[in-house]
Amino acid sequence: MTLPLSGHSIGVTRAEQQLGEARRLFEAAGAAVVDLPALMIGPPDSWSPLDEALAELDQFHWLVLSSANGVEAVQRRLTVQGSSLAHRPRSLKIAAVGRKTAQRLEDLGAPADFVPPAFVADSLIEHFPVSGWGLRLLLPRVQSGGRTVLAEAFAAAGARVVEVPAYETRCPASLPSAALLALEQERLAAITFSSGKTVSHTCTLLERCLGATWRDRLAGIRLVSIGPQTSARCLELLGRVDGEADPHDLDGLVAACVQALRSGS
Repeated sequence: MTLPLSGHSIGVTRAEQQLGEARRLFEAAGAAVVDLPALMIGPPDSWSPLDEALAELDQFHWLVLSSANGVEAVQRRLTVQGSSLAHRPRSLKIAAVGRKTAQRLEDLGAPADFVPPAFVADSLIEHFPVSGWGLRLLLPRVQSGGRTVLAEAFAAAGARVVEVPAYETRCPASLPSAALLALEQERLAAITFSSGKTVSHTCTLLERCLGATWRDRLAGIRLVSIGPQTSARCLELLGRVDGEADPHDLDGLVAACVQALRSGS
C-alpha cells in the first residue's frame, strides 16, 4: 500500500525542541521530512511575575493553559516553590486549550477540568462551563506575540484576569544547511506551519539566508497551516495558504498536507 505522502519532501517548521513528534507523524505518512526549526523556546525575561502569581494560586479560581510550553513552565516554577500542578490548591480548576496541552497535564497527574471541543482559544471562550463573572483567572502565556483574545474576552465577561509571561519563543540564527539545500534544489513539496511565529520567523530566516529573492523559492511549494491564526499570518506575509488543519493539531496538519498536495497536483 502506498502511503499518502510517499515521494514527497515536507518542510516542517517547529520549535527546535519539538520536531520529533511532527517528524514521526509525517514519516508515518510516507514523507521525507526536512527540519525547518523556526522557534527557540526559552525563559521569559523575568520569572518574577509568574512566580508571584503561582505563590498565590489559592486566590485563583481557574488556571488557563493554552500550550504545552505553558504547562512545562508552570510545572517547573511550582517545583522551585516545592509544589506541582498535581498538588495545586483543591479550589483551583484547570482549563486547557489543545490536545497536546491536555495530554501533558495528564502526564503530570493534573488532568484538565475543562478542554474545549476545538483546539483553539475561541472555542474555550465559547464553551467555558461557567460564567466568568467574579472569577479570578491566571493565564500564563508566551511573553511576546501571542493573542490576547482570552484575557480580553474573560475580562469582558466580568472576570479578573492576570496574564503573566511563562516562556518566550525566539528566532534561531539560521536554517540548517540541509533545509537550505532542499530549497535551492526545489525538492520541497510543502512547508507546514504550526503557529504564527513559525511563519514570521521562517520568513525572516529565508530572507537572511537566501536574500531578497527568497519568495521565489516558495513558488512551487504548498503552504499548510495548523489553524486560522496561522493561516492569517501566512496570508499576511506570504500572500497565500494552500491548506489548513482540521482539527488544529499535528494529525490534522498531516491530513491537510495530504489534501493540499492532492488538490495541487
